[in-house]
Amino acid sequence: MASDTLTSGDYIKHHLQNMTFGQHADGSWGLAHSAAEAKEMGFWAFHLDSLGWSIALGVLFLWFFRRVAKSATAGVPSGVQNFAEWVMEFIDDSVRGSFTAKNNMVAPMAMTIFIWVFLMNFMDLVAVDFLPQVAAAIGSGVFDADPHHVYFKVVATTDPNITFGMALSVFVLMLYYSVKMKGLGGFLSELAFQPFGKWGLPVNLLLEGVTLISKPISLALRLFGNMYAGEMIFILIAIMYGAGWLLGSFAGVLQLGWAIFHILIITLQAFIFMTLTIVYMEMAHQEHH
Repeated sequence: MASDTLTSGDYIKHHLQNMTFGQHADGSWGLAHSAAEAKEMGFWAFHLDSLGWSIALGVLFLWFFRRVAKSATAGVPSGVQNFAEWVMEFIDDSVRGSFTAKNNMVAPMAMTIFIWVFLMNFMDLVAVDFLPQVAAAIGSGVFDADPHHVYFKVVATTDPNITFGMALSVFVLMLYYSVKMKGLGGFLSELAFQPFGKWGLPVNLLLEGVTLISKPISLALRLFGNMYAGEMIFILIAIMYGAGWLLGSFAGVLQLGWAIFHILIITLQAFIFMTLTIVYMEMAHQEHH
């Protein structure tokens, strides 16, 4: 384990650091070898691990459902087809229960969000040291890198860049449909005249502006905060394995219990992100008079 050669603090920092690619202070481009180097790279640095896993899991989702759709039969369905149909019915019921307008894009978007976020969250159930150790072995063996400088986070939703990226995408769609369905004047009127009418315009703008901006922020931070906390608990449990057989045995029980409980958390967080997206789209299609 990495904790055999690192202090507990270093171990935690190592597991919470992204594989960051960007421009170094000397003008060259490459991977950051420390948190300080990653910070110096600034806004245009890329978290290769978060981007890689989010894209790979998105491709896996598309491949799986495309494969099921191509092999679907009207006769006795296979177990895989049954599972896919159950997921689609569950999401369709969620959309019908929260979205009253007509927009054929909402259900596919809700399905994409739920499955994609669930898959990214599910990576939190992989042993916390396994994939980082594989990355460190490849980095040291193939690229002759110091394994302590090879950072590899596998849970993309513990990266606020990923959660904010998804939340801002939902926010842009919400603004687009608000203007499309109500017109620019209608959308601005809601901001200016709700809830206190024309005489409360400054207060209306303040309240509605804060409410509007808080939607993507709360959407992103809720998912990030819950998944980050769950990952931190797994890391803390992993440290206990290096503290003797007694604590190591206790850590095994804790890890199993937390993993079982975490299955509920990762599913619930995917469901909440999907449900709030549906609700925000419903609000974008509603007109207030």
